[in-house]
Amino acid sequence: MNNTNHHYFGYFSLFLFVFSINFNGVCSPIIKIIDKSTLLPLLGVVLNNGSHNMSSNAKGEIELSTYDTSAAFVFHHIFYSDQTFSFRQLEAMNFTLPLTERINLLEEVVISATKFEERKDDIPRQVQVIDERNISFSNVQTPADMLINTGNIFVQKSQMGGGSPIIRGFEANKVLMVIDGVRMNNAIYRGGHLQNIITIDPNILARTEVVFGPGSTVYGSDALGGVLHFYSKNPQLSQDNSPLFKANAFARYSSANKEKTIHATCNIGFKKLAFLSGITFSDFDDLRAGRHRKEEYGETGLTRLFVERINGKDSVIANANTSLQVSTGYRQYSIFQKALYRQNASLSHIINFQYTNSSDIPRYDRLSETEKNGAPSFSQWYYGPQKRLLASYAAEFSGESLFNKGRVILAYQDIEESRYNRKFRKDNLIANIEKVKVYSLNIDLNKLIGKHELRYGFENSFNYVSSSAYSKNIITSIEANAKTRYPDGGSIMNMSAAYATHSWELSPKFILSDGLRFTYNYLNSLFNDKSFYNFPWERVIQKSKALNGNLGLVYMPGKKWRVAANFSTGFRVPNVDDLAKLYESGSGKVIVPNPNLKPEYTYSSEVSLSKTINDILRLEGVGYYTWVTNVISTKPAQFEGKDSIFFQEKKSQVLSNQNSNRGFITGFSGSVVADVLPALSFSATYNYTYGRIITDSTLYPLDHIAPEFGKVNCIWKVKRAKTEVFVLYNGAKTIKNYNLVGEDNAQYATPNGSLDWITLNLRSSYQMSKNFSLQLSVENIFDTYYRVFASGISAPGRNVVMAVRGNL
Repeated sequence: MNNTNHHYFGYFSLFLFVFSINFNGVCSPIIKIIDKSTLLPLLGVVLNNGSHNMSSNAKGEIELSTYDTSAAFVFHHIFYSDQTFSFRQLEAMNFTLPLTERINLLEEVVISATKFEERKDDIPRQVQVIDERNISFSNVQTPADMLINTGNIFVQKSQMGGGSPIIRGFEANKVLMVIDGVRMNNAIYRGGHLQNIITIDPNILARTEVVFGPGSTVYGSDALGGVLHFYSKNPQLSQDNSPLFKANAFARYSSANKEKTIHATCNIGFKKLAFLSGITFSDFDDLRAGRHRKEEYGETGLTRLFVERINGKDSVIANANTSLQVSTGYRQYSIFQKALYRQNASLSHIINFQYTNSSDIPRYDRLSETEKNGAPSFSQWYYGPQKRLLASYAAEFSGESLFNKGRVILAYQDIEESRYNRKFRKDNLIANIEKVKVYSLNIDLNKLIGKHELRYGFENSFNYVSSSAYSKNIITSIEANAKTRYPDGGSIMNMSAAYATHSWELSPKFILSDGLRFTYNYLNSLFNDKSFYNFPWERVIQKSKALNGNLGLVYMPGKKWRVAANFSTGFRVPNVDDLAKLYESGSGKVIVPNPNLKPEYTYSSEVSLSKTINDILRLEGVGYYTWVTNVISTKPAQFEGKDSIFFQEKKSQVLSNQNSNRGFITGFSGSVVADVLPALSFSATYNYTYGRIITDSTLYPLDHIAPEFGKVNCIWKVKRAKTEVFVLYNGAKTIKNYNLVGEDNAQYATPNGSLDWITLNLRSSYQMSKNFSLQLSVENIFDTYYRVFASGISAPGRNVVMAVRGNL
């Protein structure tokens, strides 16, 4: 056969192949799209072929039977580099397409800022997304560590089983945490430092969205500094008649605290029904701090002594390894179950069940305290098992009349937390147990009207708090009543709200956003047992209301410039912890309830400027100023005209929570993100915050204000390997800038305050096959000793992390 005949035969074969694809449907090829490094299938890759678009399914597959084989095939995914191929090129690749991951410089879709999908560039405020890929690659032990890795969120720790996020100078009950649309903040979230974030299993998260600045218009009370919205993974449905089965698991070991973690998830999906199950178990030993210390630290952070009970007596034991922080280890397990039923194209139902429990969690900062004679203050101080149960039902639907999209969430939460402490060489163990049951309803609707988008909804949250206490003699096991932390007759708190937000695309260059929210809060606490002090009231009732809103503008003049400005108000209504807590604040001091508290308010402005250059470099800067009023703080007060009373058999100064302070917080954050080469990327962040309380005579430091901090990193991707080298850093904070009567914990710092520090870190992963990968990290490579500002525990020293992951 001559060459011409060869060509004719080839063209004829190709014609028959194309004919069979487009007309007979016999040999319709299916292209499979995978991640180049992990070899895992990619969901949601959009294939454009002229006017025809389709997205890859959970198996990473797209059927090509309806595509024009003579046109170009363009593949697009927001986290991967775009690729264009001809049909012949795809055929030469055996219809398997590996895509290269890239840093996101394109338009990303976020949900938390408005509760519905929005382009990130259309939102006039700072939002950061932490996706599943980053969580898996970083191998974090808790969500607190996940936030630290962003380089934009500061985290305080009082014990290893903790982590209290600080956003723009706000912490604890002034930062709202939400999971799957359900608010986690409850009636006993306090104003100090909170560790509730560790009750979330990071291994079940699909993404976390951080909204910086007041988010009260959309989310209500507590969203003063920002909103942390955690989204768990959803079950995946099968795209054909065969069931979809997917499973993954990993085992991890970390050297700094001898962490042993195992995790597994399993997805079974049918055409309309799918289930996703997950379980995680972690065991943490005592945490070792870094050994290379600055001279300025002196004795700070050295664990020279610890208490051990020997032959029925509390004994002080010399610690052979002063870098080992004895009594910091704990265990935790989490169970996760979701079910998805897609009734039809416009209605889906999701059942969500999450349960987390822990062992006792030692409060290391309290256990490290000593008396003037050098003796330990406590023999025992620990949180009891911290339990969190969430059960929710969500319906997602679409329509055409009053709304285009809608969501209804019914949720029940059952939370239990407890505190146990015993003074050194004392026999009585004091226990305080708090249980909170939360019932909530959220209705969120979305309506498009031309260039206007209206979002509106209703929320109701009902909290019931029960508080109990006892004193137990550890020798005789005899128990006696003790003073409860909160009213022993129980407390209820009901918060109802309605909101509406609106976006208007004035032109391709201008987008206007605005919104209003009205909230009404009712609180009722009962005092039954008056044996500890005969207060004249039997109940405390408080009713409060709040109106707040926001106004924002995005301007995109072209050439990849973006300018945004936003003004918003935030509020936090007093909860049971603020209003009805009766407890001893310190030696000779007692805090009494104050039913006259009013909501705290913030008025915040934010301006941001960003520039994207050639789709490979993005520069961004954000400046903000927040005015704070009606700040709730603890101050001297009177009870029945007296400034002191006898409480627990001793004369005590009377204190109460009051709306007294006002102040301001201002700051700046900047970031650089660059794809230097297709396989090499770079990013850096910087954050600075300054806050002051305004007094009659001078400006006084506001507490919770973090020193300057940030992150610098490089990521290299080649074939099956991915490596990141990164630096985390903190500036110093001198003692003169501490709030000595607030929550800055000067007693755990050096005499000069918090020192600056920097760590060098490396992490890498290698995909051995499509089913197995190995991960290795070395954190704090130089074994640097440091203690994060306001923390009562020192940070980990050199930490080698090893993990093996498998999937089906």
